[in-house]
Amino acid sequence: MKRALLSVWNKDGITDLARSLHSAGIELLSSGGTAKVLTNAGIPLIEVSEYTGFPEMMDGRVKTLHPLIHGGILGRRGIDDAVMQQHAIGPIDLVVVNLYPFEEMTKQGLPLDELIEFIDIGGPAMIRAAAKNFQDVLVVIDPADYRIVIDTISSGKEFTKGERLTFARKVFARMAAYDGAISNYLYSLDQELPTVYSTQFRHGRMLRYGENPHQIAAVYGEAGIGGSIPLQGKAMSYNNYLDVDAAVGLLREFDECAAVIVKHNNPCGVATGKDVLSVYKAARDIDPVSAYGGIVAVNREVHEDLAREIASTFIEVLAAPFFSPEARDILKAKENLRLLQITEPVSKEAIRTIDGGALIQVTPVQREEWQVVSDRDPTADEEIAMMLAMKVCKHVKSNAIVFADKNRALGIGAGQMSRVDSAKIAISKAQFPLSGSVVASDAFLPFSDTLEVAAEAGATALIQPGGSIRDNEVIDEANRRKMAMVFTGVRYFRH
Repeated sequence: MKRALLSVWNKDGITDLARSLHSAGIELLSSGGTAKVLTNAGIPLIEVSEYTGFPEMMDGRVKTLHPLIHGGILGRRGIDDAVMQQHAIGPIDLVVVNLYPFEEMTKQGLPLDELIEFIDIGGPAMIRAAAKNFQDVLVVIDPADYRIVIDTISSGKEFTKGERLTFARKVFARMAAYDGAISNYLYSLDQELPTVYSTQFRHGRMLRYGENPHQIAAVYGEAGIGGSIPLQGKAMSYNNYLDVDAAVGLLREFDECAAVIVKHNNPCGVATGKDVLSVYKAARDIDPVSAYGGIVAVNREVHEDLAREIASTFIEVLAAPFFSPEARDILKAKENLRLLQITEPVSKEAIRTIDGGALIQVTPVQREEWQVVSDRDPTADEEIAMMLAMKVCKHVKSNAIVFADKNRALGIGAGQMSRVDSAKIAISKAQFPLSGSVVASDAFLPFSDTLEVAAEAGATALIQPGGSIRDNEVIDEANRRKMAMVFTGVRYFRH
């Protein structure tokens, strides 16, 4: 390795790398801000403009776009040597480049004519050329990889073909994400979602299998649930990730101490209260049969008392923001139990694939506009229970019916083709009396039958979006049964 070109926006670690390359006898080419940083650090280099004989021009838009640069990168050793010699093109063996931060700058609210200056041209051209010619040219775009380069060169070793390919892959993945971000932004200037939608998921990890053993699967993600790796226990499964995502999504509805238990992507236990141990027990006792082998998520630290209670039964995953050292010691005995630390949520578009395409969905912040439509107003306790029931309802597969009191869900009916059947299932699952409970529906009641079933089970109040052509019939039935009923104006289908 005789010559390296260094041109980076992110200057982290670049002086250490350059100093190491210079110590190894490698000639350095650089330009712009990178050259200034290295020169100030006392590291000898040749300016790109001096090397090419052309000055930087057009406010720096053109500086590395020159045959001496791209010929030196693209020239195939042993094939293009004569052409390179004929045109006095020296080989460039190492390209260290990272790009203008277009993605970050889109968050600054810049006008388009300013933002467009952060679309990198020379950088992508150089790293694509180097990645194409990876067998002869090493390309490094991530400052986290500088240490590998320093250690390898300092030891006098050569990079293997496999190592060079690894670095080249990073280039094309980065370019796909970079160009996708630019495309999405430009397409979204005059529409809520782009006509052409590009996305990329990184940090892929193979899973043992998919939903079932005959299916192949991997999980991708660098943050949120997708980036989570267990603190202990077996590797997460495909279904574990789905269930944890469902559990944590519901858990985030609550600021107060809460516990959520999920089984097969639906909550089977939800409770709130003052301390995490009693809240977990309350959630588990709502449907103890379903809770067995489920996913538990709590929004408070797991301490030793809760750890002992968790260890006394079988669950697949315990997710929490923190685990005390004592709790960790207790839970180590459950070798297969996965412990997952809940991190900050990642807000992005929701993507679901379908045959031949995908559905992209954005959920803006919405506000329910509660309207009492019955003759009787709900009591204070009923209102609290309605809030809890509707929070749970939002995360239950449609058609969803949830009975609740002010501290917990009492019965959950999920995923039925008929709303009244969901109500009957919720009633049949209830482990506690439903007298004085409230009931929530994720969508309007097309008939009064669901209300009638709920009332006969003991519910005294009902909350639903409203909007049916038979709303008046349902309201009349609520009044006849002296039930309080509230319309929210917001539907929560979950398919």
